[in-house]
Amino acid sequence: MVSGWLTAAQFRPAGRGNCEDHEGRTDVKCALGVAMLVFAAATALAEVARDLAPHGLRIKVFDCYRPERAVMTFVRWARDLKDTAGKAEFYPEVDKRTLFRDGYISSQSGHSRGSTADLTLAKDDGTELDMGTAFDFFSLKSWPSSAAVTPEQHASRMVLASAMRHRGFRSYDREWWHFTLRGEPFPETYFDFPVR
Repeated sequence: MVSGWLTAAQFRPAGRGNCEDHEGRTDVKCALGVAMLVFAAATALAEVARDLAPHGLRIKVFDCYRPERAVMTFVRWARDLKDTAGKAEFYPEVDKRTLFRDGYISSQSGHSRGSTADLTLAKDDGTELDMGTAFDFFSLKSWPSSAAVTPEQHASRMVLASAMRHRGFRSYDREWWHFTLRGEPFPETYFDFPVR
């Protein structure tokens, strides 16, 4: 374990297990390994989960810390215009050539700084709230300010954004699920240690 970082199992609020991963596991493992955040972001996210629990809501984490080597794999995929795997699921309305220009992909990711999390809200039974698009869906519909979602979907996004803002996170204007801790401890450092 890297000093000053916590795994999701360590920052999960006591009691009801309000933080879980995208597959419903409460030990929160993401596709790239164990979900990790720097201490300040992890404790702030645990506070968000505690704030939401009395309302019958929990946090469902998709992604947290991402080593730079994983980011570079994604960058290589994005630059390979012949590789259209996932287009129908993740970017059906977007030309892959514009993913960098339009801000959907960056050659350096805030996830590598350890203070960024991708997440959604779920009910106590684990059912995700309808946010209007799936996680990692590159589209104008995914922008938090999008008028292309229903009022109920917009309201769900605002509940998430408000809860995150209250505990010091800022949102990203192109992804309703993406939040970074304000005053993050490593704003210029992109880490590459593996997660096991």
